[in-house]
Amino acid sequence: METSFEEQFEGLLETYCELLTAKQDPETLEKVKIWSLYNHMHKTMPHLTAHWAKEHPEGKQAIRAIFEEIKQLNEAVRKG
Repeated sequence: METSFEEQFEGLLETYCELLTAKQDPETLEKVKIWSLYNHMHKTMPHLTAHWAKEHPEGKQAIRAIFEEIKQLNEAVRKG
């Protein structure tokens, strides 16, 4: 049976999450999705993310916490 694009892409995200953090649980997967999308938005439209962070300081703190968690998990993966 052929898999749909959505299933194939979800598999790609799961593998990325596993390689990036050594985890593949739904909570970590959701954090990696947020991290990667926000990271891309910040690189391509920094004024937009700066405006959003100014308007939503609690959201900025949440993003910051996610970034720190992903960074720590990735550093642990790299150290092996």
